[in-house]
Amino acid sequence: MVTASEIRGQWNQLKGQIKERWGEFTDNEFTQMQGNTDQLIGVIQKKTGTARQEIETFLSSALQDAESTASSTMETARQFAAKATDTASKVTEAVRGQYSQISNKFSDTCEEARGVVRSQPGVSVGVAFAAGVLGGAILGILMRPSR
Repeated sequence: MVTASEIRGQWNQLKGQIKERWGEFTDNEFTQMQGNTDQLIGVIQKKTGTARQEIETFLSSALQDAESTASSTMETARQFAAKATDTASKVTEAVRGQYSQISNKFSDTCEEARGVVRSQPGVSVGVAFAAGVLGGAILGILMRPSR
């Protein structure tokens, strides 16, 4: 026999299957008998004239179908979660690799710049000064009110 806890656990799926099979029930009726196996079977018998054994067999089958669907859904969700975790790990590794390459290139560039400044300090100051003047001129032109 179907237990009340089994019915409560799969109530929404079971309601849909009962409506599909017998179609004569309102949401209000379902609300009144939610989880009460004997009341559910009694109401179905009264409205449809179906034998108790047939109703119990249908409910057991419907609950098994719902459990199978839930189990399948959970397995699919586990598979998606595993793929997402695997993809996230791969992306994390790729980002770490790219970060490492960029960091190394930046360090190399900074070292080269230090070497140039040490070996040619006058040229370095001149280039920095010219860049500042050029940047200031461009900024001044951009900030000038339009006529």
